[in-house]
Amino acid sequence: MAGLSFLLVLAACSGSPSGETTDAGLPPPDNAVAQIDQTIIYNAAVQREALAQGVIAEGERLPPDDPEYERIVEELIDQRLLALEARRRGLQNTPEARRRLAAAEERILGNILLETEIAAQVTEEAAQRLYSEQTELSRPGEQIRARHILVDSREDADAIIGLANDGRDFAELAVQYSTDIATRVQGGDLGYFSRDGVLPEISALAFSTEEGEITGPVRTNAGWHILYIVDRRAPEGPPFEEMRSSIVRFLTFETISTLVEELRAAARIEVIQPGAPESLVIDPAGTAETEPPAEPQD
Repeated sequence: MAGLSFLLVLAACSGSPSGETTDAGLPPPDNAVAQIDQTIIYNAAVQREALAQGVIAEGERLPPDDPEYERIVEELIDQRLLALEARRRGLQNTPEARRRLAAAEERILGNILLETEIAAQVTEEAAQRLYSEQTELSRPGEQIRARHILVDSREDADAIIGLANDGRDFAELAVQYSTDIATRVQGGDLGYFSRDGVLPEISALAFSTEEGEITGPVRTNAGWHILYIVDRRAPEGPPFEEMRSSIVRFLTFETISTLVEELRAAARIEVIQPGAPESLVIDPAGTAETEPPAEPQD
């Protein structure tokens, strides 16, 4: 979807608004990390900036004793000093500042909307439900581990079955009599296989036999097969904790995609082609104004 990729990165707002003030003469609150004139920088601003810079991952916290914490605090102090001086000079009232502030407000509000929607939709319950649904759909079928002996004739196969029924070890019989070079030295061990992992004749025989039993013989193009069923299992899928991060990413993408698609469907959107003499801009109050196509670059 055009324009969706930038929405997938929820940009943290660097720094705190210069309007965070404190009462004159009163000590700063416990969650304050710096006071510049009558304004406060809070620990939350440090955490947002650490996340925005990639110092920490989503859900992590930067501890105050980390060297990166002090560096970010100093950066926020410098940023606050510059912002306060810009306000003292009245730069926030210039056309360029208004355009940039409006663009920043739009990004922040959009991110807050996405964060709110994600918090409501991407829950632990939703992740568990999707995991259960997908696990049920993708659960591998029953598997069997078996040993086999391959011989050239039905008479040989019947004789070997008789020896096995008399107590001879099946693996030893495979080493001694099987003509299957690939498995003979492993005692005829075929390993675990699913219904469609072996020849149909072998599969039908194996999956109709209980664990610990000898069955056969059955004929294929290779010869006569005798099977000993060693084990049966129904493999489980990966645990939820192993899949959780992938599930959360999927639900987050799906939530954002659905929201943007709904908003696009409900809005009247007209893309202005480059070279048009002017663009129609709707301000938040709902009034229309024209603006030159070429704006000063940031």
